[in-house]
Amino acid sequence: MQTGEVSYTLVSFHAHPDDEALLTAGTLARAAADGHRVVLVVATVGGAGLASAAVLAGGALAERRRAELARSAAVLGCARVECLGYDDSGMAEAPSGARQAFARADVEEAAARLAGILREEHADALTIYDPAGGYGHPDHVQVHHVGLRAARLAGTPIVLEATVDRGRLQRALRLVSRLPGVPADFAPARLADAYTAPEALTHRVDVRGYARQKRAAMAAHASQATADSGVRTLGVLLRLPRPVFRWALGHEWYVEHGRTPARPLLDDIFASLARSTST
Repeated sequence: MQTGEVSYTLVSFHAHPDDEALLTAGTLARAAADGHRVVLVVATVGGAGLASAAVLAGGALAERRRAELARSAAVLGCARVECLGYDDSGMAEAPSGARQAFARADVEEAAARLAGILREEHADALTIYDPAGGYGHPDHVQVHHVGLRAARLAGTPIVLEATVDRGRLQRALRLVSRLPGVPADFAPARLADAYTAPEALTHRVDVRGYARQKRAAMAAHASQATADSGVRTLGVLLRLPRPVFRWALGHEWYVEHGRTPARPLLDDIFASLARSTST
């Protein structure tokens, strides 16, 4: 990542297992391969995640997803995996009703838990989500609020919102929606206002060299690629031919807090740290 011999610690904070694979897997794999310490933290183990009846009949979904998370983290080279211990809140239109739902958690309390990990790790950078949680999932929105507060409490210098270039996403969806076997409702209109406008982005991280690890991390979350009806994003993406997968998912996008967007977009998530240590 063009940072010389300096080693940094990256903490990546997510709502549920599989979120890390979709949004940040290439970045995590690249950072680990470059010799940086990568720590993966999830707020919940995704006990209210959608899955097929056959998967749900096999037992506790939360424990299965915890095991899937461990496999994904191993593929990506994560040195540590932690769960804050909250319950999955479910979708906005179908809340789980769990007593300890993350979306309803006290932000200060949750942030203090995450800040404890940031301090233990002497974290240099933290990834969270954009203010809308990408596509509006209540737990994803809460990741944004909790992550920002935790970084302030711990003094973590770099905060990066993991997101997607909305313009490229629309182009990718138009391509994917034409492929055989892709459900008709997997269409650009579904995510027309999701994630981040191109002009607001600060980073475009090239992870094409880590497409194999990213695909393997997605495949580790097998329970979330199943469904009795509707579209499962993981299931669709894992059916993509490898060249299409690499094209569609070969870059990951971020908005760094405190950095003015400029062109060209940065390829190094540690660029601000590298600059400060060289002056």
